[in-house]
Amino acid sequence: MRAVIQRVSSARVTVEDEITGEIGAGLLVLLGVAEGDTEADAQWLADKICVLRIFEDEAGKMNLSVRDISGGILVVSQFTLFASTRKGTRPSFNDAAKPDLAIPLYEAFNRLTSTALGRPVATGRFAAMMDVALVNDGPVTLIIDSKARE
Repeated sequence: MRAVIQRVSSARVTVEDEITGEIGAGLLVLLGVAEGDTEADAQWLADKICVLRIFEDEAGKMNLSVRDISGGILVVSQFTLFASTRKGTRPSFNDAAKPDLAIPLYEAFNRLTSTALGRPVATGRFAAMMDVALVNDGPVTLIIDSKARE
């Protein structure tokens, strides 16, 4: 699994003029599922994201997690995170998991993240055309891959 994590002041996902997920201060997580990913990848990534110390403390140091600030998490599925541009100019998405694997792992990630966070996470809608609006705070943006475990 691969996640692009953005520290936000606010974020919202809209599908066909309906807001499907919205948060105030917290993390927007763009989540890609790859062929070969397992629930262990989802667990590791969920746990890691919830304890990342990327919010400022009273001294202005990045020392607090999203849990520490009682922030929200908005998770948006994004298979394009596994795009390959090795050949030509049109990306290949062969490394992205097919829906029969990706949907259950996306749902597992959301459930595991809710548990690690201690409250529900907001979500987009899997495989829908989504409008994602955000106010990036910092900006602070990280990329984490469960296979690299770093």
